[in-house]
Order: sequence, then structure tokens, then C-alpha cells
Amino acid sequence: MPEVFNTRIPYFNTHIKIEVPLSNFSGIFQSKVEEYQPGISEAALVKHALDNPIASLPLEKLSEGKNNIVIITSDHTRPVPSRIIMPFILERIRRGNPQAVITILVATGFHRPSTKQELINKLGDKIVREENIVMHFSNHAQDMIFLDKLPSGGDLLINKIAAKADLLIAEGFIEPHFFAGFSGGRKSVLPGIASTATVLANHCSEFIQSPYARTGVLDNNPMHTDMIFAANTAKLKFIVNVVINSDKKIIHAVAGDHETAHRSGCDFLANLCRIPASGADIVISSNGGSPLDQNIYQAVKGMTAAEASCNCDGTIIMIAACNDGHGGESFYRNMAEAATPAEVLRKVEKIPRNKTIPDQWEFQILARILERHRVIMVTDMCSPELIKNMHMEHAVTFEEALSMAMKEKGKNASVAVIPDGVSVIVDPK
Repeated sequence: MPEVFNTRIPYFNTHIKIEVPLSNFSGIFQSKVEEYQPGISEAALVKHALDNPIASLPLEKLSEGKNNIVIITSDHTRPVPSRIIMPFILERIRRGNPQAVITILVATGFHRPSTKQELINKLGDKIVREENIVMHFSNHAQDMIFLDKLPSGGDLLINKIAAKADLLIAEGFIEPHFFAGFSGGRKSVLPGIASTATVLANHCSEFIQSPYARTGVLDNNPMHTDMIFAANTAKLKFIVNVVINSDKKIIHAVAGDHETAHRSGCDFLANLCRIPASGADIVISSNGGSPLDQNIYQAVKGMTAAEASCNCDGTIIMIAACNDGHGGESFYRNMAEAATPAEVLRKVEKIPRNKTIPDQWEFQILARILERHRVIMVTDMCSPELIKNMHMEHAVTFEEALSMAMKEKGKNASVAVIPDGVSVIVDPK
């Protein structure tokens, strides 16, 4: 019996076991975040960051004389451990200015508003009960104010509450992001509290097409340039950002200037999660299980790690439950109604910056991947017809997918494994 490499890949709320013949196996590539041990508690990490702000005065000093202070917080879709972070922020503000009027503004971006229970789960009952919390609605024009023109040419419209603050600060977390480079920092403003029109201008086809709009890349990334401009124009003065592991535990924290502190946090994370491009014929990836593998829309993120690692015309085996289906009607229709992925890309390239349509960036990236690679989705929780309509192939089991891939690429095909494609940054080949 041939020797095999075996491991477990996150899938929905469990894992699936995979086996790859050793004669084909070219390596497993994963983040070292899980191995990192900070040596102190989560609370101590946040306190240390606030005690040692980067390129900024301490938060309590910034709060002096500022009567209208706004804290941007992430919504329920982001696993930011706000229960730990927010009490420290509030205490530091009130230490510097006990009379300050504080508003917590929930950065929903394009998402639905958080429910009260979701806020309690995130912030804790005491903060929800005692603090002034306001939800951002990107499509409420009456809530927005024009600040300037973005470098992209779009209007920079943000929530009035933030624009009128004497002191604007934000909390968030840093993870690899498949076109903004990294989450956190400036993203609290754009897309966090920006208008729909502003977000669409930033997510235009030209910017998504840029070779710099990739995971782990900030320099020359046009989307990041827009976001930095928005944060500076909105006068985002101070951030508290954390890096978390798969258990959603804080392993690192930074505080201070939104650009310099954010860069420091990104550098820390990049040192742990950079992996070399494998240059394999077949690359196996996932979205790290639930909740990120709940639909095809989200699964595109994990595919980009495989895309960056796979040989041209190679095969990507994407393991993702996709139990909620496609994840976006515009996303699905624009893929399914096109004859080929190339047709999708031709259509997108003709859409001006100020005419970006919802989900355009997601179907543009998926079409880009499919132009160069065959994608086999492994799931027993999603309609095979839906997957095939979107120009991908379906397999119920990993064994079936690997057999399909090997049949095309040959018995000597090299196979690489990226257990969690969302958690890594692939260095260019």
C-alpha cells in the first residue's frame, strides 16, 4: 500500500481527514499564529499596548478637553474581542476627561445592523446597558456628510457622528485581507462607516485588477491608498487593534497612530503567517471552517491563497461547506448568467469606478481565478447545480475531488496543502 500524507482540514463545525500520496505531496503550508504564545494574558496585552502607544500621545492625554468622543467598533460579523478591549478604552478616556460625551459607533459597512443580543455577546451587558451605541447604515444618505474626493475619484461620504467628533478613535483586529492587504486600522472608516457610494467607488474593477490589491500587500495598493486618505480626512486619531488566533484569543495588541500602529501590527502578523508559493499542480485550500465557509462568496477568500500558490492552469480543490449557498444574488447572477469567466471579466472591465455594482469585486476575483485555474468545490451541504452554474466543479468527498484533479493533471502531479487559506499570506513565486 502506497505511503500517504494525512491531515485534517476545517470544514463547517468539524474537520475532514485528507490523504495525499507521498509521491505527489509537495508540502503543507500554514500560519504559525497557533504556535505563538504571548506569555501574558489578553487583558495584559491590551493594557501594555495602551501604556505604550505607537507614534501617539496616550489616549487619556488625547481625551483631555475633548467633549464629543466617538469610538468606532466592529459589528457582529467580526470576531473582535471587544469585551476585553472596550472597557480599557472607556476607562482611559474617562481618566483623561471624566465629563466626555462618548458615542460607540458600530461599523457595519455593508452588513445588516447588529441585534441587541449580538451587541451584548460582543461588548458585554454592562456596556450595552450603560453606553450610547449607534448603528451605522451605509445606505442612509441623511446620515452621511461629504468630506472630500477620494484618490479613486469617488466622493468620500462618512457618518456624520464620526465627522463631528472632537476625537475619533477605533478598535478592531488585524488579519490578512484578500484585496485590502490586511484588515484593521483605516478600514474602520472605509468601508466601516462610509456610505454605500464611497465603498463602491473604492471597490472598483480597476483597483481589484491591480496586482497590488492582494493579500498582505499595502504598498502601492490603490484600495489601501483610498482607505488611508479616508481615515486621515475623517481625523481618525487613535486605534487599538489586536491579532487573534483561531480560538479568537488575543496574542498581540497595538495602540496609537492609525497608520503607524497598524503597520506595526501587520508586520507582527506577517512574520507569523507568510508562506512560500508552492508552485504545485494541485493546491488544496479551505476557509478555516465555520463561519467563513458558509457560502461561496466567502470561500473566494480561501481560494485566493491557492491561486497565489498554484501553477498556471493548475487545479484548486476548495473544501468549504457553503451550507448557505452562493452568499449574494448579484454575485451568483453575474457568474451564472455569463457563458465563461472571461465574459465576466470583459464586462467588469467596462464598468467605470463610479458605477461599481454590489458584489462586483467578489465575482471579479472569482472570475480571475477561474480564468487561470480549474476549481473543484468539496461539499456535501451545497447544491451541485449551483456550483456548476458558477463555472466550478463539485465533489461530495475529498477523495472524489483528488481523483478528478489527478486524472487531469496526471499521476505525477504535485499536490500542496493549505489547511486554512484565509489565515496565510503567500509570497509571490
